[in-house]
Order: sequence, then structure tokens, then C-alpha cells
Amino acid sequence: QLQASGGGLVQPGGSLRLSCAAPGFTFSSYGMSWVRQAPGKGFERVSSINSGGGSTSYLDSVKGRFTISRDNAKNTLYLQMNSLKPEETAVYYCAKFLTPGWDTEYDYWGQGTLVTVSS
Repeated sequence: QLQASGGGLVQPGGSLRLSCAAPGFTFSSYGMSWVRQAPGKGFERVSSINSGGGSTSYLDSVKGRFTISRDNAKNTLYLQMNSLKPEETAVYYCAKFLTPGWDTEYDYWGQGTLVTVSS
């Protein structure tokens, strides 16, 4: 199971760092994503990273503000979020790619961590 943490209440313009602990599989063999779901809306893939950490992708609206990273020695995925906006209030999930390499499907999801951006 994936265990996301680090969410909370932050003011607009503030920062948060999310973490996702990933026990139970060979973390270093799989790409990972952060996916969010805002209240009343669908899922939105925020960012992805390949197994080695050398390739990343971002939703256009978060480019330059969010940074995805991973520590394969610690089996942990991160998302540094800066200059947060109220519309980014959502439950943020970490998710494991279904297959090694780059993928758009997932087989394991974390329980989610709530990020609330509000003054």
C-alpha cells in the first residue's frame, strides 16, 4: 500500500511538501504519479516521474511551481508544491504505474492526503 502524507491547510502562495511511502514492491522499478481530485471534480494527473527519476512530466498549470522527485533508497516519492492557489485544493494521491517504464495506468494508489489552500 502507498501512504501519502504532508497535506494540510496553507494560505494562497504558500508551500507544502507531500511524501508517499511505498513499501511492498520494487519501488525503483516503477514510475509514479501524483494525481489529485478537487471537490466535485474528476481525477487530474499532476505530475509523473520515471523509475530512475531522470524523466518527469507536469500538468501545464503547475509547471515551474511543483517539483516531483523520488528517493529510491528510501522507497519514497515527493511532491514539492510552491505558490499554491485556492483552486488547487484537492485530495492528492500517489499512484504506481501499472507496468515498468512509462505508463498512464495505475495499479496501486495511496489513501490520499488533503491539501486545502485558503486564507
